[in-house]
Amino acid sequence: MLRSLNRPGVMAITLAAAGILMVTMGTRQSFGLLIAPINATSGLGIATISLALAIGQFTWGAIQPVAGALADRYGPRAVLTGGIVMLAMGCAITPYATSGFGLVVSLGLLAAIGSGAGSFSVLIGAAAQRLPLEVRGTASGVINAGGSFGQFVFAPILQKAIQALGWMGAMWVLAVMTLAALPLVRKVASPLPAAPAHAVERADQGLRAALREAFGDSSYLLLHAGFFTCGFHIAFLVTHLPGEVNLCGLPPEVASWSLAIIGLANILGSLYAGACVSRYRSKYVLAVMYGSRAVLVAAYLLAPRTELTFYVFAAGLGFTWLATVPPTAAIVGKLFGVRYLATLFGMTLLSHQIGGFLGAWLGGLVIVRFGDFGWMWYADMALATAAALINLPIREAPMTRGLAPA
Repeated sequence: MLRSLNRPGVMAITLAAAGILMVTMGTRQSFGLLIAPINATSGLGIATISLALAIGQFTWGAIQPVAGALADRYGPRAVLTGGIVMLAMGCAITPYATSGFGLVVSLGLLAAIGSGAGSFSVLIGAAAQRLPLEVRGTASGVINAGGSFGQFVFAPILQKAIQALGWMGAMWVLAVMTLAALPLVRKVASPLPAAPAHAVERADQGLRAALREAFGDSSYLLLHAGFFTCGFHIAFLVTHLPGEVNLCGLPPEVASWSLAIIGLANILGSLYAGACVSRYRSKYVLAVMYGSRAVLVAAYLLAPRTELTFYVFAAGLGFTWLATVPPTAAIVGKLFGVRYLATLFGMTLLSHQIGGFLGAWLGGLVIVRFGDFGWMWYADMALATAAALINLPIREAPMTRGLAPA
C-alpha cells in the first residue's frame, strides 16, 4: 500500500505533511481533557468552557477555506509557518485567561486559527499539487494518519502533564511541542514540479469561477451535508468523552487512553481509506464509514459502562474517525481538479466544523440540562445514518484530473 510512495521526493513531502498534521491535530484534539481541570480552578462552568471550545471548532473550520485560498495564491510556506506559531501562542496564553472571553480568545480563536492553518486543506492541497496523480490517494491517507498519530501521542502526554504540572504547565508544554513542527514546513512547501506532458488538467479558470462551479454542483453540496455530520460526531466525542467517562465513575486516564486508542485505530483506518480511494468509489467508502458509526453508538449504549467498553468503542470509532478525509478530498479532486483543492476542500471542512460547533456546544448544554449525554447519543446515531444515505447520490465521475482513480 505504501510502496507507491517509495520514490524520490514523494515520501519526504508526504511524511513532512503528516508530521505537521500530527502536531496541529494532536494538540487540538486533546483540548477536551482540559475542561474538568479548568473548571475546577476557575469555576467558569462546563457550559462556558464548552462554548469556548465550540467556537474553536467553528473557527478551525472557518479558517480552512481562507488558509487554503492563501496557500493556493501565495504558496503554503507562510500559511503553515504562521499557523504553527499562532497555535503555540494560543496554548501559551490560555493559563492567563480568567474569563470565558479569555478562553474564547486563546482556545476559540488563536489556537483554532493556528491549527486550522496547519491542517488538512493546506497540507493535502500542497501535497496534491506536488505529487504524481497515481499516489495522491495513498499520500492523503498517510497524511491523515499523521493527525491520528498525533492524537495517540498527545492525549496521554497532556494527561500526564496535567497530573504532574497542573493544566497551566501542561499548556506551556503543548506550546513548546507545537513549535517542533516548524522545520517540516520547508519540505512541504518545496517548489512545484513541472507538470508532465501527458497531465490532464483544465485551464485555470480563477478562484471565483471555481467556487461558483463547485457550489452549483449538487454532489458538492451533498458532500458538505455528510461532512457536517462527521464534524458533529467528532467534536461531541473529543470534547465530552472525558465527561462521559466521569459520569460512569471511571478514572480520567480512561478518557485519555480512549482518545489515544481512537488516534491509533485511525492510523490504520486512514491508511486503509487512502488505499480504498484508489480501488473503490469514494462515496461508497464514506457511506459505509458513516453507517458503521450509527451501529457502534447503538452498541455502546447497550453495553455496560466499563473500561473495556470504552476501549473497544474507541477502537471501533477510531477506524473511521478522520478516515473520512481521504475519500472526501478525493471526490472534491475528481470533480474539480487540484488547482484550487485547498480552497474547495477547505469549504467542506467549514461545513464539517459547523457540525463540530454544534456537537461541542450542544453537548455542554445537554449535560447541564439533563445530567447526562443521552440525547446527544441519539442525535449522533440519527445524523450518522442520514450521512450514510446522503453520500449515495453523489455523482462521482471517472477520474481524469483529481486525487485518485475512481
